[in-house]
Amino acid sequence: MYVRISAAIAAICFSSGMAMAEGAKLTDPQIAHIAYTAGEIDIKAAKQALDKASSKDVKQFAQDMVRDHEAVNKQALDLVKKLKVTPEDNETSKALSRQAADKLAELGKLKGAAFDKAYVANEVAYHKTVDGALETQLIPSASNSELKGLLQTGLKIFQGHEQHAEHVAAELK
Repeated sequence: MYVRISAAIAAICFSSGMAMAEGAKLTDPQIAHIAYTAGEIDIKAAKQALDKASSKDVKQFAQDMVRDHEAVNKQALDLVKKLKVTPEDNETSKALSRQAADKLAELGKLKGAAFDKAYVANEVAYHKTVDGALETQLIPSASNSELKGLLQTGLKIFQGHEQHAEHVAAELK
């Protein structure tokens, strides 16, 4: 079940890579919107976890996700304002949003330990996929050095999230 959103992100990243190979490179406004959307998705999932999780560790992890993703998204918004760039909605960000809505609905049906395990498993998969997309697609495609720097900083933070999620997942077993 949590693999579905990861597979969708991977397929989107793969298709973005195909488009790039054909010369249709992602633009900085599109990259900014994709990165912001990915952060918003994780904030919504974390807020759901704060309401539904039964494990203290899962709730703490969710609080960390809200704090960190809101901080990075604020930096992203500040940067696009500074650069006078309008983030551009695109097929990738739209697909991410659709998949995330489906995932939230699916997780919303679960309770207790089943929710905790599914949420954390989704977080591991989501961060692996987003980290991979940052490394292989978004950072290399970014033209603006400040955007690229923000994405690189975000990648380091999100790699830490992935490790934290893996640790929480191991504790839940």
